[in-house]
Amino acid sequence: MATRPWVNFKRLSVRVPWWIVMAIVIPVAAFRLARFVVHHRRAIPGVTAVLLLLYAYLRFGWLPLVLVALAVAGAVGLWAWRAMPSCRRFLLLPVLGRWRGFWVYRRQWAESLSLSGLHKTFDGMVLLPRLVGVRCREATDEVTVRMLRGQNPELFHKAAVNLAYSFGTRQCRVFSTRREVAPVRLGRLAGALRLVDRVRYRDRPRLVTLVFFRRDPLTEKVEPFEVPPVPDFTALVVGLREDAERYALRLLATHVLVAGATRAGKGSVIWSLIRALAGGVASGLVRLWVVDPKGGMELAMGQPMFARYEYDDFTAMADLFDQAVSVMRKRQAALRGLVRVHTPTLDEPLIVIVIDEIAALTAYLQDGELRSRIAQSLGLLLSQGAGLGVLVVAATQDPRKETVGLRDLFPTRIALRLNEPNHADLVLGDGARDRGALADQIPVPLAGVGFVRLEGHPEPARLRFSYVEDALIREMAALYPAPVVGPFPARVTVPTSTGGSVVPRQRPARSTSLKDGPLLPSGLLDALGPRQLTDGDQP
Repeated sequence: MATRPWVNFKRLSVRVPWWIVMAIVIPVAAFRLARFVVHHRRAIPGVTAVLLLLYAYLRFGWLPLVLVALAVAGAVGLWAWRAMPSCRRFLLLPVLGRWRGFWVYRRQWAESLSLSGLHKTFDGMVLLPRLVGVRCREATDEVTVRMLRGQNPELFHKAAVNLAYSFGTRQCRVFSTRREVAPVRLGRLAGALRLVDRVRYRDRPRLVTLVFFRRDPLTEKVEPFEVPPVPDFTALVVGLREDAERYALRLLATHVLVAGATRAGKGSVIWSLIRALAGGVASGLVRLWVVDPKGGMELAMGQPMFARYEYDDFTAMADLFDQAVSVMRKRQAALRGLVRVHTPTLDEPLIVIVIDEIAALTAYLQDGELRSRIAQSLGLLLSQGAGLGVLVVAATQDPRKETVGLRDLFPTRIALRLNEPNHADLVLGDGARDRGALADQIPVPLAGVGFVRLEGHPEPARLRFSYVEDALIREMAALYPAPVVGPFPARVTVPTSTGGSVVPRQRPARSTSLKDGPLLPSGLLDALGPRQLTDGDQP
């Protein structure tokens, strides 16, 4: 039997000078080292500290280590005693983030994401979304994740419950946009800092943020906030968010719809908003026109703060809306071609129309002609009045279209506890419930808890509005009454929570001069742009 000849192939070898090899190997090694350092930059300080402590122990023994530990503990204790907020922000929370990032998340990252169905298989390899970083806040852990190619945030929304229980929490929220916003830069270095912010806060579509809740700060009643002397209509603090941060409602150039079942806390939203505006009410910068179709059962205690108050005469309510339309028309004629957003002043204040139950006017009112008249006036106000300083804040129990036909004309909508699962989508928009707005699952005792969509974020935020007690409402009405025009009314006393009484402050008829300018924060004035100068104003 003939055998096949063997062919001996030798590898082609080419002699290369050593300096060419070094010219290739050194840059590659430097690049890999730099990439390793960047990927593990958060661990470098800890590793460096451990190496230094090990060197000190081997060189000097254990006594210096004990002395250093006592000195560090004393310094941290003194810092926490003198300035606990800064200590928590710059030391305690970052250390907690490093610890939880390693022990809670990285240690079981592969197992949790694989069992939650967020892995992919490509070319025989199992790929997982990469854990970018962990940041601890007062009540939450913010885990930044880089998605795989071919994934989108909806996959994480669907797996949110599984991820929450996998990492030992009961709730996980998914955010597809950045949690932080670029700060406002002022001063000489503002231009350079803005360039840095353009890179630092740039949009990164492949990153999502998983927010795990270590505790729920919304289970406790939120105390009312202090009344600002001059309200900032772009940021009225009215509640507390689920991450223990204050929630600031933007009221300028928008209308607000509050939807919630019976005893869901709609009064908390209204009174929190009125309290945030109280400083402007007392100065005349804000005029509250209040409509209470329930016969005055909800809002009568704050009547001294209201420039207009109707509670039992539906014809008078229709007249109020007609007069608001008339004010809107006058402002249109005055501001046409000058500005697009009205700037509140003492002569042209911000008019906020508060309606406790809008469905009683647009759906349940028996007089069809009066109901149609109110609906037409409200339609005009909602479609044209936002930029002219005639705003509508309305509450309802039933957000369905057949009940509140003007629902889509409210740019800002708040969903408290609702009766049906689909009501969350009716209030906040399609897909809101899938993104975490479980308004139908809010427990009954948690009145004032709801969901709202923040500006720039498609995912709804969970929050709780402050609870303003009846005694505090009476005090607030006495301390911040609406200014009167003409002779002073009779002096009356209002009972307080301490059992005494407060004499409401009487204000004379306000001057029609605009020389003092609008009583607005400087930041808000800059956002609105230059205002029109009147006779007597200095350019």
